[in-house]
Amino acid sequence: MMPATSPFHRAQAASARWIAALLVLTAAAWLVVLAGLLAVASRVHDDIPVDLAVKLPLLASHPDLIFGGDSRMLYQVDPRLAAQLLGKPEGSAVNIAYDAGEPLALLAVMRGESELFRNAQVVISVSPFVFNDGARQAVFNPQDVVARLGVFGQMTTYLPLRVSTLIRFIREAFASRLESERHTGHPVQPLTASGLFFLDNSQPENRWPAALGSHPHYAHWDIGGPKARLETGALCDMAKLARKVTVVIPPWAPRYDRAKDAAWREKDDQYVALVTNAGRACGFDVLNIASVPGIAPDNYADEMHVNTSGIPIYTRYLMSRLNP
Repeated sequence: MMPATSPFHRAQAASARWIAALLVLTAAAWLVVLAGLLAVASRVHDDIPVDLAVKLPLLASHPDLIFGGDSRMLYQVDPRLAAQLLGKPEGSAVNIAYDAGEPLALLAVMRGESELFRNAQVVISVSPFVFNDGARQAVFNPQDVVARLGVFGQMTTYLPLRVSTLIRFIREAFASRLESERHTGHPVQPLTASGLFFLDNSQPENRWPAALGSHPHYAHWDIGGPKARLETGALCDMAKLARKVTVVIPPWAPRYDRAKDAAWREKDDQYVALVTNAGRACGFDVLNIASVPGIAPDNYADEMHVNTSGIPIYTRYLMSRLNP
């Protein structure tokens, strides 16, 4: 005969059931609140993020050459030097790139300033994370793509491990809406440097990736999803709005050897082919810069970006490769 369960054990079991039920209800309530916030954020979202919006006053000079895209344009291309190389006055070239910049954001600017861009050459840099749906970290997720997924797609894509990506989307959606309603920009350094930012400090040796095949840009490699479709579509639409569009695939630091890194080589070739095929179909140029003559490892601040010593070398080489 089984011994009778003691009152203490019965109380423990009841408490465990109540705690489990409370946890389930709390999780359900949290998901409902998150879904509500995502729905509102998707409605107020503006395709032009704050980091891009504050640089738009640079366009007041009606430049002939506009550099845009991500950090490998922001920190690497000096528009003042570019204007000099073209024999044109300062302001003829500007740099409106920003950290983790995406084509959809620049497309929104071009649509809003169609007259200004019609006679301009647009040069935009892109990186693998822009097209890779496997890269789900907050910093590697184009916000305009997240906005187009819808609440269900956002939650099924990023929960539970990448909730920070959704929190960033909510935060930046409200920030971009507030900035869009100001109708003013307030750049400080961008105006004095025509949009160029500087990386003065180089990353310590122990912070450099050992190999690029395992770099976060290529994590869980997948360029067959919404990111690739939406961002290449944006590049195609941009080609219709400017005199000329050139998409730049910038180099990584010269210390890395593609011949010795099969994973990097395979993924990089796929991403270059994706952009190149879109360019052929839609009428924009693709400039794949595998390396820059004269640039050395000491000219790089990290695996992706040149330091101040590398800016003139990279800018001169890029300008020599651009077709006017």
